[in-house]
Amino acid sequence: MYTLSEKIIKNHLVSGEMIPGSEIGIKIDQTLTQDSTGTMAYLQFEAMGIDRVRTKLSVAYADHNMLQSGPENADDHLYIQTVAKKHGIYFSRPGNGICHQVHLERFSVPGDTLLGSDSHTPTCGGMGMLAMGAGGLDVAVAMAGGEYNIIMPKIINVELKGRLKKLSSAKDIALEVLKHFTVKGGVNKIFEYTGEGVKTLSVPERGTIANMGAELGATTSVFPSDERTLEFLKAQGREGDYVELKADEGAVYSENITIDLDLVEPNIALPHSPDAVVQVNEVRGKNVTQVAIGSCTNSSYYDLMKVAKILEGHTVHENVSLVVSPGSKQVLAMIAQNGALAEMISAGARILESGCGPCIGMGQAPSTNGVSLRTFNRNFKGRCGTQSADVYLASPEVAAFSAIKGYIAGSEDFDNEVDLNIEMPEEFLASDNMVVKPAEDGNNIEIIRGPNIKPFPKNKNMDDTAEGRVLIKVGDDVTTDAIMPSNAKLLPYRSNIPYLSEFCFSQIDEDFPKRAKENNGGIIAAGNNYGQGSSREHAALAPLYLGIKAVIAKSFARIHKSNLVNNGILPLTFANEGDYEDIDMMDEIAINNLLEQIENNTILIENKTKNKTYETKLMLSQRSVEILKAGGLLNLMSKQVTE
Repeated sequence: MYTLSEKIIKNHLVSGEMIPGSEIGIKIDQTLTQDSTGTMAYLQFEAMGIDRVRTKLSVAYADHNMLQSGPENADDHLYIQTVAKKHGIYFSRPGNGICHQVHLERFSVPGDTLLGSDSHTPTCGGMGMLAMGAGGLDVAVAMAGGEYNIIMPKIINVELKGRLKKLSSAKDIALEVLKHFTVKGGVNKIFEYTGEGVKTLSVPERGTIANMGAELGATTSVFPSDERTLEFLKAQGREGDYVELKADEGAVYSENITIDLDLVEPNIALPHSPDAVVQVNEVRGKNVTQVAIGSCTNSSYYDLMKVAKILEGHTVHENVSLVVSPGSKQVLAMIAQNGALAEMISAGARILESGCGPCIGMGQAPSTNGVSLRTFNRNFKGRCGTQSADVYLASPEVAAFSAIKGYIAGSEDFDNEVDLNIEMPEEFLASDNMVVKPAEDGNNIEIIRGPNIKPFPKNKNMDDTAEGRVLIKVGDDVTTDAIMPSNAKLLPYRSNIPYLSEFCFSQIDEDFPKRAKENNGGIIAAGNNYGQGSSREHAALAPLYLGIKAVIAKSFARIHKSNLVNNGILPLTFANEGDYEDIDMMDEIAINNLLEQIENNTILIENKTKNKTYETKLMLSQRSVEILKAGGLLNLMSKQVTE
């Protein structure tokens, strides 16, 4: 008897055994990239010397770097478009929409595997895909036909029963799961949704829940493919992609939880973490200065129709800036056609283009000390573009009512007379005219590289000794945004690691880059869940460029740990967490006999300053050990090609 997740993994298993905790390699059917991470991924793909992608489908999206305040973003888009044309990759043009929303609409296939260079790729788990986020290099390897290696996850059964009340939503389910498991409770786990309650949720609603599974640190989230899936695919003109998929009767899960949808109330995540969840009534009345509706989490036709219904006949509060980002060209065209867009504009909403924008700090930063209520997936400190702002996460319904009231709305503020029974269309405006097909023969395609596109940093083969000072000591839950900030100022330079590195850890310690250069690199000490959040590998590449040799932490977020390994940086875990307290900034650390020690996954490190020795664990597969010894995955693959 197999779970649905196990069935998909079994059908794609290339190496290893499906034993939780052991490493497996799986075949990847589809890949996606976006323009914040895509340039680096394609530079890495080019370095492999592969003429054409070897997946069923690979799509490059331009949806992140949409503010053209200089030539950098436009240059990156042109590079991605031409490299895609040459190597067999479809290119979704700027304006076509957010990668996860568009992929769910137009390319997702039940039962297929999808690997994306964006942590919210699991959105397509709402379609019954095994969809996972990864670093750009892992995606490049998958495009080259290589397997994707992960730790075989535990499968968690989330049984849904009942039906959501009128003003409760899929977002509230996602927040309920986050409240239960926390931002690090999903590491090396797949959340599989079952039960009669699943049938009450549309594919976009399922996508919302799967999307926010990324905030759990989960490998992915998966829904069955059933009659609701078929309904959605038919409306997209893609019923030929449908296949029924579900877990076997009697399948055994590592853990089972039940959520009664009848009891789910509107939830809200408090600053500055997606798992700081309370019922919205607990913070009712908190004044807001900005409301942002959209992102890959809540920008579907279904979401925005509800927003339009709530805003109809009202005016956005004078102290609130309301911005709306439709998730795709399809969504925008449909709400323009049926009048919903006009209702939002009439109420005072500002309509942004179909892109990621505010979610990644690319425009629409709140005011100083502002309070922003967003339908997005992350509210890490400073991610919005304003370090002093407080960001709350809630459903589109709560956001819309709050925009009218000027404060976080609770049950007393909800208009129960509003008709929120949104019928999903029998036919969507399905057009792929903004998707550029690859050339049948790419030999004559010229790849255009702007001056901002710099070669990615490469490590060298591992030395037997790694030495350096502790250049920074950080606490728990440090995000990739905190390691390598992502905002409107820096995003245009995602393909320029030398420039970006000057801002590494700038939100925590602006002197870090200078200190790293003065000491010829060194070591990072960290607490629990180091590297949570975005999958962008710049949080590994910038430290690599600055000479970081190892990160010693209490624990790591899954994707970031993989990115460190892929770039030849040692991810060491304290055997005794108390040793973290004993290490201070600028302590001199030495790791001797490294080539021998690394084979045992137990590595002794010496604190020369304090004359102490600490035991650390590597907790990696033999394959990952070989990657580290080679100085990174790209080095290893290049070596294998030449042998």
